Amino acid sequence: MSINTNTWNRLRYTIYLPVYDLIADRVFRKYRARSLSLLQAKPTDAVLLLGAGSGLDLVYLKHCTNLSAIDITPGMIAKLKERAAALQLPVQAQVMDGQKLYFEDNSFDAVVLHLILAVIPDPVACIKEVERVLKPGGTVMVFDKFLPDGQAPSLLRRFLNQIAGTLFSDINRSIGKIIARTSLQVELNEPAALGGTFRIIRLRKPN
Repeated sequence: MSINTNTWNRLRYTIYLPVYDLIADRVFRKYRARSLSLLQAKPTDAVLLLGAGSGLDLVYLKHCTNLSAIDITPGMIAKLKERAAALQLPVQAQVMDGQKLYFEDNSFDAVVLHLILAVIPDPVACIKEVERVLKPGGTVMVFDKFLPDGQAPSLLRRFLNQIAGTLFSDINRSIGKIIARTSLQVELNEPAALGGTFRIIRLRKPN
């Protein structure tokens, strides 16, 4: 049985909470900014931050007036609400499983998936839910680590993934395999951190 479960993720990110911002903001700040600049969200767009963590993306969405944010970890949502209040930014934030969203079909103009598809236990279930709640023509912005499509992980990488997958996230996931069972189309896929191991990807739901 895999240790990568909602219960484990909730526990480990509660433990990481005191130092999460220090690492996740300092290391990935410019990539968050780049991803959200490519989103080009309009002020009134309904935007969902899925796996929103402590709300580090909010500062780049200060012009938005219709934001929703979810995370599996209550402590992260509490910190996100504090950040939103400090930014005077209205955000509907709640604890929710990204693999089983409570939102209606076609609810959002855009969904942001930053550092979540390599963490969540079932990324295919997650992306299918994203597709469901996204309006036709809507945008998904992904920032995460992926294997190049068609490349199998080396023996060393498979070994290291046993450690990384337990402590942080899966390092052997393929964005192509994740979106293959959806209608989402790749519009952009550009290298980001660690020599392109991390990618910024823009997906579009067909009209």
